[in-house]
Amino acid sequence: MQLSEKQKRYLRGLGHQLHPIVTIGQKGMRAAIMDEMEIALLSHELVKVKINIGEHAERDAVVAEISETTNATLVQRIGNTALYFRANPKKKRDPIKLPS
Repeated sequence: MQLSEKQKRYLRGLGHQLHPIVTIGQKGMRAAIMDEMEIALLSHELVKVKINIGEHAERDAVVAEISETTNATLVQRIGNTALYFRANPKKKRDPIKLPS
């Protein structure tokens, strides 16, 4: 999903107050983490992820892998924290409405 700058700004504002839902430790990506990411995106749509991997290149690879595997859009990345968005049209309670 392609987001405009206005939409990204809006999502960054919403994501500022969020705490990381998913944390990736030193052992890196695992299938269980991707399952948790899927569940989090389905129920929240906007998910903050903490990536505790030492090397910068490894963090970059994990950020890209999450985005590709889950079809989520990377909204923002600051240091070890990344913010992802994926709309869920079936979400009944408080879906995120993006500005046009």
